[in-house]
Amino acid sequence: MAVAAVKAKSPSALPTAMRKKWEAWSQAGQDSFALVMAARKGIPAATAFEVAEAFQLQASELEAIYELSTKTLRTYSQEKKNLNASSSEKTLKIISLYTLGTEVFGDAAAFLRWLGKPAYGLDNEVPLRLLETSGGIDLVEEELTRIAYGDLA
Repeated sequence: MAVAAVKAKSPSALPTAMRKKWEAWSQAGQDSFALVMAARKGIPAATAFEVAEAFQLQASELEAIYELSTKTLRTYSQEKKNLNASSSEKTLKIISLYTLGTEVFGDAAAFLRWLGKPAYGLDNEVPLRLLETSGGIDLVEEELTRIAYGDLA
């Protein structure tokens, strides 16, 4: 069962409130100090479902990234709780990755297709599966940067 049954959207096609929030958080995700400070404050748990929608994640994929059940995430969201610092950091990095990926590939649909296929520069690992750890997110970001500069090997 898909967490979100919506088509991929480019950053400009995201709902206005979400787009503005993601743009600000994407910038925080690119600056290490700002990332740590924002993560320490915590990101609303509801943002995990925004990530699921934008990345078209299955429930199992969302649970693997956050190491929480969708039921727990939904409860936190309904109670307007924030994610812990580690999950908040992951979320900010993933949002930044989404922005970079849509810029590199030109639109969200192309980026999402790339995320779901083995990537040569990542030792044929599926990039989406690497989003389960902060270091994996960094590896995917580095690969996107290589692609952006034409270094496909």
